[in-house]
Formats: sequence, structure tokens, C-alpha cells
Amino acid sequence: MGAVSSSASTSAEASPFATLGLEPAFDLDVAALERTHRELSRALHPDRYAGAPAGERRRALERAVVVNQAFRALRDPLTRAEALFALRGVPLGDGHEPQPSEAFLMDVLEWREELGDAKARRDPARVAALGAAAKEGTERVLRALASAFEAGGDLRAQVALLGELRFYRRFAEEISAAEDDLLDAP
Repeated sequence: MGAVSSSASTSAEASPFATLGLEPAFDLDVAALERTHRELSRALHPDRYAGAPAGERRRALERAVVVNQAFRALRDPLTRAEALFALRGVPLGDGHEPQPSEAFLMDVLEWREELGDAKARRDPARVAALGAAAKEGTERVLRALASAFEAGGDLRAQVALLGELRFYRRFAEEISAAEDDLLDAP
């Protein structure tokens, strides 16, 4: 069995794109992403290294972990966007959390209030309507992010879109929980 190698980077600090040998892009071919992950997973499967020296087995396992982490990061549009921002030198995390606009935050307060009212009134139609609005908002933000990354230039102003995307994801979870509560209640 040969040493663990691939054209993709093995550094834990490598971007998930480099790890999987993909060009950095927001609009990814998900089928190609899954195919690449499957091929690398097969190549790094522990059974292929059963007779290899311990060090080689350990490197293959470490590499498999990095490949799986990269796949999970790129499969999710939010973490894919974070990886692209990082590659372009836009700071995130540690005091650089993306903040949506004040107007968006005011809308958030209204939507949360509407969701609370819909839950209190036990109104599944209103909860579903809020879910549809959240889905539309998510799709709008994803399109805006795709356009921003495609256009290039200074992306710092686009970081607020990550804040919106995070909100929509949390709000969708709240809506799902509200729908479950409405189904479970007598």
C-alpha cells in the first residue's frame, strides 16, 4: 500500500476547497462535490490500510477526518460562504461576527412576535406562512451571496448577509419546533 497522497492539501489549516481539490466558488456542483468526497473517502477507507504500518494508517485516518470536515463545510451554504470570506481575507469570528442591518433586525423582531402570536393562537396556517417567508428570505440571501462572490471586489459589505442567513436558519428551526408543538398538542 502506497503512502497517503492526493492532489488535495493535507493541512488542517487548508481551505475545504483545497482539501477536496475544488475551485473556490459559492455556486458548487453538489453532485461533483459528493462524487469527490465519495472518491476520497474510498481511497482513505481504513480497510485499504489494514496491512500498512501504523503511521500510514494514522495519516490515512487523519486525512479522512479532514476530508469529511471539508465536505460538511462545503455542503452547507453558510459554512461555504464563511470559507470563501476567509480565503478572501474578510475577518469573521472573534469580534468580527456578521451583523445584519438595523432594518433587518427590526423585521426579525416583528417575525418573532408574529410567530409567538401564531403559536399562542394555535394557527398552523400562519406558522406555515412564516416558514414560507423564511424560505424565500433564505433563497434571496443565497442568491445575493452567489452574486457577491461571483462579482468579486470588496466583500466586506456582504458579510451582513451571513448574519441574515444565520437568522433565517435559526428562525426556520423555531418554525419547525412550533409546527411540531402544534402537531403534538391535543
